[in-house]
Amino acid sequence: MLNLERLRTLDALARHGSVSGAAEGLHITTSAVSQQMSKLEREVGQQLLAKNGRGVRLTDAGRLLADHAARILSQVEVAQSDLEAQRGQVVGELRLAAFPTALRGLFPEALTGLRAAHPALRLSSRELEPEDGVNAVLRGDADLAVVLDWYNKPLPMPQGLAKASILDDPVEIAMAVNHPLADREEVDLEDFAEDEWVAWPEGEFCHEWLLYTLRAKGMEPRIAHCAEEHHTQLALVAAGLGVCVAPRLGRDPMPAGVRAVPVRHRVHRYIYAVWRADADRRPSIRAAVEALRAAAEKVG
Repeated sequence: MLNLERLRTLDALARHGSVSGAAEGLHITTSAVSQQMSKLEREVGQQLLAKNGRGVRLTDAGRLLADHAARILSQVEVAQSDLEAQRGQVVGELRLAAFPTALRGLFPEALTGLRAAHPALRLSSRELEPEDGVNAVLRGDADLAVVLDWYNKPLPMPQGLAKASILDDPVEIAMAVNHPLADREEVDLEDFAEDEWVAWPEGEFCHEWLLYTLRAKGMEPRIAHCAEEHHTQLALVAAGLGVCVAPRLGRDPMPAGVRAVPVRHRVHRYIYAVWRADADRRPSIRAAVEALRAAAEKVG
């Protein structure tokens, strides 16, 4: 009889590609991963791991069993989801993730509402960039992640996930109050062809979106400063060090000395929640989506 927890360990090894990655994903030690795999090898009577330099790789038997493990665990998830749906109660544990502005702009209101409405539900949350949030859901490290699409550049979405819209987030351009365009009612992106930009760190989805969008307008972006948080970006803008994209969500309070001006041809982000399709019937997932939408309605 195959042990479910050992299959879960094998599945984590296959997904993460290393013992340390599997240990981190399962929130256990690397020695615990090794022990589980040794026991699983004895159960099946075959070698599942082989040394690969300083790490390990799955043998042919290991890959075969890992494929079965993924399907078995998916069916277990469906069974748990169906049982929760049949019971109709919002209970258990719900692990949430969100990119920084969604965590700041939606989660305080949403999680407070969830905790008040469903006191038997255990909640945890962490900050992850959109692509990392999607991967965390795929790996089973998070039950639900709040991510985003830009209006002209969608986030790549793997198969096996379900999604629900949360918020259509309008975007403005933030500039110092003494900027020549600060008194405008609307601006075009092309108006900032000679400006320096404050942007997200290189390699992030939103940084790549900014480059893609400005280049599509015939502009080569002059990115002078990079910062993870919008409030840090806005502080740099207030100091007169550039302009930045300023989404509505999680933006307030706006620092003194900064004005955000709408873009004439509307720029916006689609904020949505994703979860594994095999968990689609979990009442806790549905309750979380409702709470996030309720919080989104209060975003000014």
